[in-house]
Amino acid sequence: MIAAKHLLADNVRLLKSEVSKTTYQGVAIAVIAIICALLALSFYYTGEISLSGIIRAQSENYGLWILEALPFLFGIWGQYSSSVIAYQAGAMIFDQTQELRNRAETLEKQVSYSSTHDAVTDLPNRILFHDRVEQAIHAANNQGKMLSVLLVEVANFKEVYDTLGRNSSDMILRQIATRLQSVVMGSDSVARIDSNIFSLLLPATESEDAPLNLAKNIQAALDPAFKVERLNLAIHTNIGIVNFPEHGDDVDTLVQKAGVALFMAAKSHEGYTIYAPSYDDHSPRRLTLMSELRQAIEKEQLMIYYQPKVSVKTGKIYGVEALVRWAHPKHGFIAPDEFIPMAERTRVIKHLTLWMLKRAFRDCAEWHRQGLELVVSVNLSTKDLHDPDLPDVMAGVAAAANIKPSWMMLEITESSIMNDPERAMETIQRLHEMGYKLSIDDFGTGYSSLAYLKKMPLSELKIDKSFVYDLLQSDNDAVIVKATINLAHNLGLQVTAEGVETQDVLERLASYRCDIAQGYWFSKPKPFNDFNAWLQQSSHNH
Repeated sequence: MIAAKHLLADNVRLLKSEVSKTTYQGVAIAVIAIICALLALSFYYTGEISLSGIIRAQSENYGLWILEALPFLFGIWGQYSSSVIAYQAGAMIFDQTQELRNRAETLEKQVSYSSTHDAVTDLPNRILFHDRVEQAIHAANNQGKMLSVLLVEVANFKEVYDTLGRNSSDMILRQIATRLQSVVMGSDSVARIDSNIFSLLLPATESEDAPLNLAKNIQAALDPAFKVERLNLAIHTNIGIVNFPEHGDDVDTLVQKAGVALFMAAKSHEGYTIYAPSYDDHSPRRLTLMSELRQAIEKEQLMIYYQPKVSVKTGKIYGVEALVRWAHPKHGFIAPDEFIPMAERTRVIKHLTLWMLKRAFRDCAEWHRQGLELVVSVNLSTKDLHDPDLPDVMAGVAAAANIKPSWMMLEITESSIMNDPERAMETIQRLHEMGYKLSIDDFGTGYSSLAYLKKMPLSELKIDKSFVYDLLQSDNDAVIVKATINLAHNLGLQVTAEGVETQDVLERLASYRCDIAQGYWFSKPKPFNDFNAWLQQSSHNH
């Protein structure tokens, strides 16, 4: 306050000195004008400028006295006015300066706050959360206690965002933040560290069950439907848990291992998992494969293997199923069950599907040029069926390969349809109208919705190998297989049984009037050239 008063006084003195200069200049001009007037009057009265003439002008002209007094009056008034104006101007400058300083301080606070808080939820962001975890680690060390870090992933957030857009998604995030804050107590900290990942800090606890209880409470809090735009939406979460000092002694290690636990939680029945060292063998491999898959497509590390589909009645080859394999330079051959789900979590699935369609269509065209009228089956993923551009992409690939759509069989799973029936049915209908055959793959392992089975323009139904393996030993599997074949025939569909590995199983399928068989009894999947060599040697192509 004292410094502010000194600053104001200095400003007043500076402004007053500037105003006083102008005042003195004005007074000087007025005095010179009066002197000129006095000399002129002296010359007027006496005909010359003399002391007697000046005295006469002064004594006889009273108006001149008033004029001579005015400069002094104006000088005094000017000094007073300059002081007032200078003080007011100084005060105004001081007020404006103070206001600018206040604004600068406010802006600095806002910048500091926004750099440590999430703009959507107003929760701490990754930077502030890491800082709080570091402080909590220090406190836990001093107290000899454990602390826990929990990562909460909104598994279906991308689907919500793609469907409802940014504004509605932000509303859901704010609702999630509110519910999470209502779950934690005391000094527990909630933060949003990624687009769909929240983090919670459970500091200085002595109970090993505390993080598990918190995870269950989080699930209970997020289980009720979220309301946005008159819609009731369910949020699916996965929770990864790590404990200090058991799983790490610094924030980066704890958060990294919580991410590993989060990935494993997505596969668990409970939806939450505490980190275990055994998870490390799988997670780094998964992360590496995810980053290498796109490069594998470009570097031709992927290959298509073909497995024959044989007519049960005639023994002739009806067609082949195209199965993608990844010949990884370090890990060897990687099964599609491992890398295709990873591709579906990213945009790589579109590139993978396009690559496979081009190769399968090209090989199909080559077989038909050789006079082999094989129907080539290609698997489509859930993301493929939900891609509205898929029929147009396939039309371009088919034209480039010079094949007919009737030469191809597109295999889809029950679960891929049930995830979004309307979008899937729209794509399926377009593909059917283009002339492609459609097959339900792994029938009996998904939802088995007979309503959608009736609606879909199918050509084939494939019985999953899990029912075929124990066909001779399990009466239940035998009943299911026989009933499925009868159901398909009643719907006008041909039936393919997967997993045929013995002659006895093949004969039992023949007794059930199964149409097509596929499995190791005929051949393992083979690359294109090896499959062609097998065709020439096999009696099945006669």
